[in-house]
Parts: sequence; C-alpha cells; structure tokens
Amino acid sequence: MVTATVPEQELKIGSTQLLINNEWVNSSSGSRFETINPATGETICDVAEGDAPDVDQAVEAAKAAFYSGEWRNMSARSRGKLLYKLADLIEENQEELARLESLDNGKPLTESQNLDLPFVIACYRYYAGWADKIQGKTIPVDGSYFCYTRREPVGVVGQIIPWNFPLLMQSWKLAPALAAGNTVVLKTAEQTPLSALRVGELILEAGFPAGVVNILSGYGPTAGAAIANHMEIDKVAFTGSTEVGRLVMEAAAKSNLKRVTLELGGKSPNIVFADADMDAAVEGAHLGLFFNQGECCNAGSRVFVEEKCYDEFVAKSVEKARQRTVGNPFDPTTKQGAQVDQAQFDKVMSYIEAGQSEGARMLCGGNRVGDRGFFIEPTVFADVDNNMKIAQEEIFGPVMSIIKFRDIDEAIQLANTTMYGLAAGVWTKDVTKVHAISNNVRAGTVWVNCYHAFDTAAPFGGFKQSGIGRELGEPCLENYTETKTVTIRL
Repeated sequence: MVTATVPEQELKIGSTQLLINNEWVNSSSGSRFETINPATGETICDVAEGDAPDVDQAVEAAKAAFYSGEWRNMSARSRGKLLYKLADLIEENQEELARLESLDNGKPLTESQNLDLPFVIACYRYYAGWADKIQGKTIPVDGSYFCYTRREPVGVVGQIIPWNFPLLMQSWKLAPALAAGNTVVLKTAEQTPLSALRVGELILEAGFPAGVVNILSGYGPTAGAAIANHMEIDKVAFTGSTEVGRLVMEAAAKSNLKRVTLELGGKSPNIVFADADMDAAVEGAHLGLFFNQGECCNAGSRVFVEEKCYDEFVAKSVEKARQRTVGNPFDPTTKQGAQVDQAQFDKVMSYIEAGQSEGARMLCGGNRVGDRGFFIEPTVFADVDNNMKIAQEEIFGPVMSIIKFRDIDEAIQLANTTMYGLAAGVWTKDVTKVHAISNNVRAGTVWVNCYHAFDTAAPFGGFKQSGIGRELGEPCLENYTETKTVTIRL
C-alpha cells in the first residue's frame, strides 16, 4: 500500500439552502448541520437542515406543479429538451462538480472525473431521449369497442439518495422520474449534500418550471421519514441499506400505500474458476471490491475461488492490494480515497476485527492510514468460511473475503447462501459454466469476465432483500408511470 499526499485546490461552495418551488430558502426551523471533508475530518461548510415542515412545503410545491402548473401541460418533447439542457449544463460544469463530489465524499478525483460525471451526463441524456417515447397500446377486445392504454406519470415522487455516489444516484432518480412527467421531492444524504445542491442551481439555470424539482438536505430519521410517511407523495424511491429500506416500505404501507422502489444492500459473489484468465480475474476481483473504497452496494465482497487455483489467486490478490495507492482524493495517483465519515470508518474497522476473531487469515491491511481523515488500508482475508460475519454482512468498505470451493455445484450453493441478491460475477472460459452460474445464482445482474460494467440502458436491481424494482433502462420507467385503460363503445 502506498500513500499519496497533495493538498486539494480551494473550491467555491454554492447554495447551502433548500430548493423549494424554485427558490433557495432556509429550513423552517433555521437549523443547519455540518458536512465534513472525509480526507481531513474538517468541516467544509454547514447546510440547511430540512425536516417535516420543509417536506410539507416541498410536497405542496410539487403537487401544484403536477396538477395545475406548467409541467403537467408541457409536451413530452419539451420535457426531454429540458433534460438535455440540464445534461449540457452538467457537462459544462463537469470539472467543478467532480471536485465537489470528491471533496464531500472522499472518493478519488480521477474517478469522479472519468467515471461518475460521464455516467451522470449519459443518464440524463438517455432519459431525455425516452421522454417522448413512453407509449400506450391499442388492444383488440371482444365487442364493438375501441380499447387502448395510456402511460401516465405517477404524480409526486419522493426520492431518497445515498452518499456513496451522490451525483450518480441523483441522476438515476431524477432523470426517469422527470422524463415520465412526475414532479419530485428529493432528499440528499446528510453526509454528501453539496453536489446535489449544485445540480439544483443548474436545474434553475436550465429553466425547469417552479415546483418540478425540490431538493432538501437533512437527516434520514426526520426528513427522510417525513417523505416516506407523507400522505400526498404518490411514490417513494430509496437507495440505501436493507434495514432502512424496511422502514421506508413500512412507512409507505402505513401511510397511503404509496408505490415503492428500493435499491438496497448486497453481498455479491464473484466466482473464479481455475480455467479463467487468472490475471484478468485478479484485476476484476480487485476492482469489484475496492472500487469506490468498497462503498458499493454491488461490491464483489465474497470472492469464491476454485481450490485448484486458490493459492495463486490469493497471492496475486494480496500483492495487488498492497500496491494500491491510498490517500488524498485530489492526488492523480490515488486509487483509494477516504471512507465517507467517522461512523463508516468505525463500522469497517469493527468488521476487520470480527474477521480476525472468527479465525479468517488477514494477509494484508487492517489498519488506519495516516492520522487524520477516514482512510483504511486495503484488506484481504483468506480462509474465510461462508458463515462468518465478514462473509454474510454488508461491510461497505475495502475488505475482501476469499472463500474456497470445490466444484460448480458448491459454488452456486455458497453464492446463494445469503439474504442478498444484487449482483454476481463469474470468471471462466467455459460457456457451460457461464450459463450455469448466470441461470442459477439469484442476482439481478451477472457479470461474465468483467465486473462493474454498467450502462444506462441496462436495468439494475436486486433479488431477495436487495430490493424491489429496477433502476436504469426502459424497465425503470415502469416505476414512474401508471397504466390507464380507456374503453370506448363504437
């Protein structure tokens, strides 16, 4: 492991208020909270703390925009043009947004610049293109009737995004909802509000009508709970932990039976067979786990390796982890930045301790990096049993667990022994094994001889307790539309 140290350049912070009805306003209580630089532990600035009364105001604005305002009467093609304009503005401000993302989140600037922002821009453009292509059908029914369906927007949508990919998750939520004609009340993660608020400024610059997009910074148990419980919100979309997802679903059921989509936790298996290109598999498993400091819901955190190649894979993986550069996110040589905050740092360190106490063999890492910020060494455990805590619970940090298997049947059985089902990977040159794994491992996405291969057109979501519904692609639009049947007697 190598550390990197380069001071970040100063970055101007934009609005730190709440965006409600196209106006920047203070919270009704006047409360504010600090957002922290994960690389230093120091305060960047403070932002308005939204709560239930602010959610009420935002919902009223969104409801007015949907039912009687300019948005409901706007043509689908015009909505698409606004989304294209927003994408263009994000592209024009790409460098600033990337720096803001790394400052507030702790991820390497090179990743924000080269991965996050291009995907954000692509997402808005993809759904801008869909805006005027959401169509109904004509249905041949018995009798003298003309029957057709319309796909109409759900209405007012509440959206709660996580802190690991703030800009990306904002685009995954806003773009399809707006393309389908909904209005939105979006809550940022309390750890990472700054980039989402900056996009709010660009939404105003693009010319979206008042009340169409409302952005609140605040805490989950207050502002987030108010969104999930709100009687005037027609649908809630949440990305985060399975534990909080249960609370969102319960609140939605107890309030007004609002529609729910949930993209939740994961403990994804990454399966390596002895016939794989071993160097490519090592590289892919390394990326699959350590990308974004391990703070990925779909991280390949359970690496299953065939016993015939186990020792070779472990040795190469440990060597690669030791070479990973950890340090200042603004250093171009940095590969791994800081965990998002003290709480997440402490959680990851507790799992490292659990792995050691349960008898797994820690071959590298396990320590804090530096004396400030929330940096953790890339950590690799071998001889992990699939029943251990580090193999069953979502760590959300740079901790790899390598587990041995004998044959394909055991690999499938071990891979499915989890409450999660978000993603999976398989490394092999044998197409029979590819199909066996793809068909039998219960996961919403299966990557073959690759990992983290995303595209806006490809649906993403989980089986089992990894969620309900799909993000991205055309299926995502089903989450944001209602089907209405119209039957006319001829």
